[in-house]
Amino acid sequence: MASTRSLHWATAMKAMQADRAKRPVGLLAAQGLIRATSAKRRPLVVAGAYDKAAIMTAATAAAKNHQARFGCTWGEALSVTLKATWQLAKATRAVSVH
Repeated sequence: MASTRSLHWATAMKAMQADRAKRPVGLLAAQGLIRATSAKRRPLVVAGAYDKAAIMTAATAAAKNHQARFGCTWGEALSVTLKATWQLAKATRAVSVH
């Protein structure tokens, strides 16, 4: 006899929601800080190419602020701000190409 497997819609939806990537704490705040300060002083994209030194400088400066604000470790703060900085750089490059 074949065994049957029941599927509960609510349980399946909760499992799908749990699998989605969660936004790190402070990501949007880091993007706003980088957009307002570092990215204006030194552009993240120059002539259609990423300026990796500018990206790292902006992320490091924002990570200091992020660590003080959220009380996380340096590694977590740098991870969040690097993600935010690269997202801004990619968006800037996409706009400049088109």
